[in-house]
Amino acid sequence: MWILIILIVIIVAGVLYLISLYNGLVRKHQMVKEAWSGVEVQLKRRADLIPNLVEVVKGYAKHEKEVFDRIAEARAKSLGAGSVRERAAAEGELARALKSIIALSERYPELKANENFLQLQQTLREVEDELQLARRYYNATVREYNTTIQSFPAVLVAKKLGYTPEEYFDLDVEAFRSGEDALSQRRAPDVEF
Repeated sequence: MWILIILIVIIVAGVLYLISLYNGLVRKHQMVKEAWSGVEVQLKRRADLIPNLVEVVKGYAKHEKEVFDRIAEARAKSLGAGSVRERAAAEGELARALKSIIALSERYPELKANENFLQLQQTLREVEDELQLARRYYNATVREYNTTIQSFPAVLVAKKLGYTPEEYFDLDVEAFRSGEDALSQRRAPDVEF
């Protein structure tokens, strides 16, 4: 009789553990989706600023067609990218294109002093900061999710239920840093000891 009760308790505990494990996987997968939507919001905000920035710059640098074409193409690729990896590559290309359009302000002092250009530049800088925060949050949730589905015993359940590792959103850091330098036009001070 006691053996039967112990067996029932073990089975119930096992079922409860599997339910808890399943709910944890669902919750973490939903957090990854939510975090990705935060990244997409910031990418969309940045993409929406680009046409305004191009229009302001065109008023001062009409003959820079190659730069305008490059940024339009990069923006279209960014908006049309499917996977996280494709989106990261497209965003790196867009960061390089933004760097080139912001760099035009060095050649056109009137543009550099234009109030609309300065306001767009400030807004773009703020969006870039928000994008970095969203990217970090997304990558943290992906790391937590991937660690969970690859750890024992969750790996046994996750594979059976079709949970697969998610990709990190890694921007082309060099292009982003270069674009950020051109965007902010400020550098850290040199410190000597």
